[in-house]
Amino acid sequence: MTQKKRLLNHLQSGRSLTRLQSWDLLGILECPARISELRSEGYDITTTMRTVTNRYNESVRIAVWKM
Repeated sequence: MTQKKRLLNHLQSGRSLTRLQSWDLLGILECPARISELRSEGYDITTTMRTVTNRYNESVRIAVWKM
């Protein structure tokens, strides 16, 4: 199964995904590239920015993708 297909299956199941989760759950390191490819194929994938605290206690913003 391709990375795009794994990613598409995950999103179509109603679950959201972050870049770190894409690596941990799906083995996809360059998830933004796969998201871009799927969007160019016509899939409606939304991006929401979320603020989280990293291990250094700094606030950072991450993308959360969902269909």
